[in-house]
Amino acid sequence: MIDIDPGSVPQPSAPSFPVLPASALRSTTLKSESRRIPIPPHRMTPIKKDWINIFSPLTEILGLQVRMNVQRRCVEIRTSKHTKDIGAIQKGADFVKAYALGFDVNDAIALLRLDDLYLDSFEIKDVKTLHGDHLSRAIGRIAGQDGKTKFTIENTSRTRIVLADTKIHIMGSFQNIKVARDAIVSLILGSPPGKVYAGLRTVSSRMKQRAL
Repeated sequence: MIDIDPGSVPQPSAPSFPVLPASALRSTTLKSESRRIPIPPHRMTPIKKDWINIFSPLTEILGLQVRMNVQRRCVEIRTSKHTKDIGAIQKGADFVKAYALGFDVNDAIALLRLDDLYLDSFEIKDVKTLHGDHLSRAIGRIAGQDGKTKFTIENTSRTRIVLADTKIHIMGSFQNIKVARDAIVSLILGSPPGKVYAGLRTVSSRMKQRAL
């Protein structure tokens, strides 16, 4: 053992970094990001009618710059000096994507105001391979007469559902999406609507008890 005088050992000093110039700070804060969201052909006419309701939240709430590229059939958004939230451009892209998938403007705006909302999409063939009349009957079971089954699932699970041919899009919180998806999967696999309603009532009562 060698005795070492603690005073002779050099003590580590805190590192010192030079102060960044103001030009470097401006370059980091003003770095702009852009996104391009494609719009399907069948949603071009609705987006022209609802354009005021679409670009107003993006510019006023998120502080983004928005334009409609008609030739490319897409909506282009980018950050500006008025953008305050770092995740604003992602929220804006999700909002436009939700409208492109078929959701109503008032429902899609919830993606901008709430943080725990998500989009989930799947196809009927992902659950079960169906063809012809079997596929048509599965779609009919999900929609129900005059859309009653779809509305019941939406109200019970507190989600919004878009049934676009064989594709199904669900918007809501993570837990609520799972409830709606399980009900839709049961309908695709052939369960009668009455049995699905009973399961939804059980789940909704459990959700109310947890909320209390």
